[in-house]
Amino acid sequence: MGIVEILLIVVVVVLLFGARKLPEIGKGLGQGIKEFRQTASKDGKDGTTVTVVKPEDRH
Repeated sequence: MGIVEILLIVVVVVLLFGARKLPEIGKGLGQGIKEFRQTASKDGKDGTTVTVVKPEDRH
């Protein structure tokens, strides 16, 4: 992605959500990512196993 595309996306987001909502949206997104990482790092440590199946591996 070039700088023009990124700027266009930022402008669209500001128009859709408004400048006042952006910090709130960023905070929620950050908390979601943090929670995901914590959960992902716990997998396997408590005796559980996680199996990832790729779409092409399913039969």
